[in-house]
Amino acid sequence: MAESAGLQFVSSLAFEAMQKVDVGRLASLSDPELRLLLPCLVRMALCAPADQSQSWAQDKKLILRLLSGVEAVNSIVALLSVDFHALEQDARKEQQLRHKAGGSNGESILVSQLQHGLTLEFEHSDPLRRLRLTLSELLAIMNKVVDSNGEFFLKSSELFESPVYLDEVADVLCILQAELPSLLPIVDVAEALLHVRNGYWFLCLLVANVPDSFNEVCRGLIKNGERQDEESVGGRRRTEALRQLCQMNPSQALNIRAMVGEECHLPGLGVALTLDYKPDKADEAVSPLVSYVSGLLLGTNSKVRTWFSLFIRNGQQRKRESSSVLWQMRRQLLLELVAILPRSRSTHVPNDGNMEEVSSGYSGLREEHVVKASALLRLYCALMGIAGLRPTDEEAEQLLQLMTSRPPATPAGVRFVSLSFCKLLAFPTLVSTPEQEQLMVMWLSWMIKEEEYFESAAGVSASFGEMLLLVAMYFHSNQLSSIIELVCSTLGMKIAIKPSSLSKMKTIFTQEIFTEQVVTAHAVRVAVTNSLSANITGFLPIHCIYQLLRSRAFTKHKVSIKDWIYRQLCETTTPIHTQLFPLIDAYINSILTPASKANPEATNQPITEQEILNVFQSSTGTGEGSRGGRQCYSITTQLLILYYILSYEENLLASTKQLALMQRKPKSYSAALMDQIPIKYLVTQAQGLQQELGGLHSSLLKLLATNYPHLCLVEDWVCEEEVTGTLPLLRRMMLPSNTCRYTQSQLHQAFQKLPSSSPRLMRILEHLTLLSPGDLISYSEALTASMALLLGPAVPRRILQTLNKLWMGLNTVMPRRLWVMTVNALQPSAKLLGQQQYTQNDLMVDPLIVLRCDQQVYRCPPLMDIVLHMLNGYLLASKAYLHCHLKETADFDRQSQTVSNLGVPGQPETPEVTREELKNALLSAQDSAAVQILLEGYPQALLPLTVAGIPSIHICLDFIPELLAQPQLEKQIFAIQLLSYLCTQYALPKSLSVARLAISVMGTLLTVLTRAKRFSFFMPILPCLVSFCQAFPPLYDDVAGLLVQVGQVCASDVATKARDIDPLIARLQYLKEKPQGAAAPGGDFSKLTLPQRIAEEHGGADPDVQLCYCVEATFMDIISSTLHGL
Repeated sequence: MAESAGLQFVSSLAFEAMQKVDVGRLASLSDPELRLLLPCLVRMALCAPADQSQSWAQDKKLILRLLSGVEAVNSIVALLSVDFHALEQDARKEQQLRHKAGGSNGESILVSQLQHGLTLEFEHSDPLRRLRLTLSELLAIMNKVVDSNGEFFLKSSELFESPVYLDEVADVLCILQAELPSLLPIVDVAEALLHVRNGYWFLCLLVANVPDSFNEVCRGLIKNGERQDEESVGGRRRTEALRQLCQMNPSQALNIRAMVGEECHLPGLGVALTLDYKPDKADEAVSPLVSYVSGLLLGTNSKVRTWFSLFIRNGQQRKRESSSVLWQMRRQLLLELVAILPRSRSTHVPNDGNMEEVSSGYSGLREEHVVKASALLRLYCALMGIAGLRPTDEEAEQLLQLMTSRPPATPAGVRFVSLSFCKLLAFPTLVSTPEQEQLMVMWLSWMIKEEEYFESAAGVSASFGEMLLLVAMYFHSNQLSSIIELVCSTLGMKIAIKPSSLSKMKTIFTQEIFTEQVVTAHAVRVAVTNSLSANITGFLPIHCIYQLLRSRAFTKHKVSIKDWIYRQLCETTTPIHTQLFPLIDAYINSILTPASKANPEATNQPITEQEILNVFQSSTGTGEGSRGGRQCYSITTQLLILYYILSYEENLLASTKQLALMQRKPKSYSAALMDQIPIKYLVTQAQGLQQELGGLHSSLLKLLATNYPHLCLVEDWVCEEEVTGTLPLLRRMMLPSNTCRYTQSQLHQAFQKLPSSSPRLMRILEHLTLLSPGDLISYSEALTASMALLLGPAVPRRILQTLNKLWMGLNTVMPRRLWVMTVNALQPSAKLLGQQQYTQNDLMVDPLIVLRCDQQVYRCPPLMDIVLHMLNGYLLASKAYLHCHLKETADFDRQSQTVSNLGVPGQPETPEVTREELKNALLSAQDSAAVQILLEGYPQALLPLTVAGIPSIHICLDFIPELLAQPQLEKQIFAIQLLSYLCTQYALPKSLSVARLAISVMGTLLTVLTRAKRFSFFMPILPCLVSFCQAFPPLYDDVAGLLVQVGQVCASDVATKARDIDPLIARLQYLKEKPQGAAAPGGDFSKLTLPQRIAEEHGGADPDVQLCYCVEATFMDIISSTLHGL
């Protein structure tokens, strides 16, 4: 600042010497420099030290020798001789007085009756009065700062402005703060000094004489500072003061700059300190200014980013000032940018506002400048996109020159070109003139031409060529939001880009550089990425091909992409690249769905079966013998091809209706091909690589559950845990590496010599149980082919059980092939002689072939377990096969019928009508079948089984009333018996109403039936009344009334006989009225003893008597069941 011009500031060397108390370096200081430090040195020489060492004694002598020749020391010694305790008391009284007076400048205790101005009073005063004058003035300023509520003011103080007495006032100020620290906290004093002229100079002297307070003072000034320092005079003064302090102590400048970021105050100070910072060893790559501003705008702290962006925006609203920190920053950045520009054209180098033209021959961007150029580009992107910086014409011109320069073919050069390209897309306003537009087109053409060379020379897989193709495809498909996302991702920052601003770039790309046909033809010639994995970042050819597939550009221009996709799938490894799944899905969609209805043949070609077989020829699932002379593909490639096949088949099935409408029927992959692919083995391998395969394993399981449900059996998963668990793994680890390995021929010979070779066969089989399922594959044919030899009676059960265990282990890796071999091996001997071999397709069409095995299998539990396991799997496979077949044929048949019926009157308008009629017909057929079964009836012994085992048996409740209305007693009895089980199984309101009807019918029949028919009707249905009461307790009264009525009718028929039936009738009435008492422990009747008594005492009795006693037994059963239910 101009107000401090001509004043001697404390140098960094002097401050460092004071900070370290380096007496030797202090002695080397000049007299003017030493004069600034006298207050502290005099106090060090006169005050009693805490350090009593000999070295300090010598240093103290040297200090005294330094001070002996300085005249100003005497005045400082005089200042130290006053009574500071009394001075402090007077100062506190004055503070209280000013507080009561409301801060007005009234009567003063420290200074009274000033006859002249402060300067004259200070000149003629003794040391004590000088202290009082300075203290009074300082306290007044400090009080005004407190009362100002943050509003800045500049106080005119004669004492602090007189150039004659500045040194003496500084001495007094330093002595006061040192002797009265509680009254004058150094942070508060520093804050007050900002409000007077020459405050920076006083502040630096104060801190230099108390060097330990440097960080405390700086933090206090920053904490109390403005959020935007260049917006006010106070902010600019505070920034300048802190800047002077950091020049005095440059080693702490970066720490002070960090405090600025922490507090989000004084952004101009942070920039100014960076501009002042001169590192000992300059970084050739990136300058401190670029690093600092980039860290603020591109860091993760959004609060800091917003704070600094506001500094940039506000700074642009003011007129350009050379003293503005923002313009100093922009000037420095422009100088750094111009310094690295290749001298291809005349450029303007700023020099104090004057432009000096420099021209030289063309040269590319130098390799040592590439990283710095990339950092500058990203910084300008952040300044313009995040902070809203509006570049000047000069800045825009130089930026365009830098962006269109040609770097060397290195990875850093590839990165620079990508950043330049994205900056052009993000800020197309940089290209404003036809000359600049032509320059940009030439540079883009150079990018297209040099892309392959850069990729090969730089040794990178992700070059800028893929980005060019991708952007061109986005422009052709009008996916401007995707371009914006791509630009932000490459630049590493979120920038608000308006889609309308890309219109000019879109025209250039789609009409001048990349037409869609050029893009498509170029994309096919791009080499695939070798060993593609998720570890390769950036924009790759796969991104371009995916976008072209989505836009259907290949089919539109009749360019075959099948070979490129196949080669890329063959060049993959783990961890799997996330773009592979969308690529495969888009490719399948382009195969099945035409690009337009007008041209239904415009589709891509699927991967051929031979190409698929080439991938799986080396798979473990097909044996070891097929690997010779063939390329061994990675497990990732095989899993991706498997995903492609399964997804293709599922999409083909789901699209049959749409394909039928277009009269298209794409070819499905043959069953013979699927039989040669080890699906289960590959899925098992994928399970162990889930972290590296992303979501591929779960996607394969989803496809398998739909198309191959027999490979997703729960019992198979449980078996896999047993085979691949910890215990089997430990057993395999304990297996010595030099253990004898049995061959397939030895295993076959042991089977052929049964039963004499049982011990040897058992040893071989036990050894095989220690192998992993994958290692067992080579023994699968020998194990299955010899199964028929184990059906003899002399074969030990342990061999059969061990074979079952081995078979289940093989079932976890090769189930389909194993099932076919097992079914063919277990055929009856007559069929084996006929050489009839079933295929996988035969077994899916007719799963019952599995049961047409040798009859001896049914008497061998271990082998029967295998047969049942295969039957369960083939039933699921047959169901899925039938579903696919019906869906495929039904859609095409329906479409053919629709086409043939067009224009024919009387045909159904919609298939919904036919579907509704079919549903009604099925329901009617079901009801008719139920009525037919009920009318025919079946044995009572089957009723518990049928009611419990048939889920839809409840529909019989609708036909019970019809059956009760039949004239035949047998049908009525069957209806009541069936109803009793239905009420127990389905205790519903509907069942209750039907049960009431049945009880009513029974009461009616009691009055009309003859004696003989009454006995044959009621004897079998009386137990049913017990079930009614158990299911519906509210029916107890109706049932009890019916039972009493039956007993009374029977008793009336035997009344003329010799037997006394009245006691029985009395007991029935008692049971009806008091069932609780009849069930007491002392009761005379029991349902357990009643049948025996009937048999003994009434063995020859007539039917009415027997019926009476059965009624009593029914009563007892009802009462007993009711009490047990409670």
